[in-house]
Amino acid sequence: MDGAAQRDSGKQEPACFHTMANQSTHIDLETRQQNFERVLSNELFKGLRVILDSIAPDRATLCEAVNATNSYEELLTRLGYRITLTNQIHVQDCYQRVSQSGGIKAVLPYYDIPTQGSLPTLVNLDSTITTTPKSAAFFNQMLVALKRQLSAQN
Repeated sequence: MDGAAQRDSGKQEPACFHTMANQSTHIDLETRQQNFERVLSNELFKGLRVILDSIAPDRATLCEAVNATNSYEELLTRLGYRITLTNQIHVQDCYQRVSQSGGIKAVLPYYDIPTQGSLPTLVNLDSTITTTPKSAAFFNQMLVALKRQLSAQN
């Protein structure tokens, strides 16, 4: 064996293999992310999507959190929010409190036509989500349906 062959006979893989492996992993992650975005963009998930868009601008983090959690409350916690339940939300009154001093970041009214239910959610500046028990249960079911579709696509 000549000197060059001896140097190259080590057990290290050529750098191009590392690059190819990293590209393959990157492609898999992109595919998972693209699948997540496609499924979440379905009209069925509009209400949940609006909430998630308001609290999780980092889409990769959001995708990971959805895949790693099993309930709406667990998802919110993973994204850094705590859920606060209240019996009733007066949406019109809340719009007046959207400000630093009012403590509300966003008012997210949602009306579900099939159930004829008003399901409002407030995103607060103190990293809490205020919602009703009915809304929390509804969005928990929506998250379960989202996860079901995501797993069916994989």
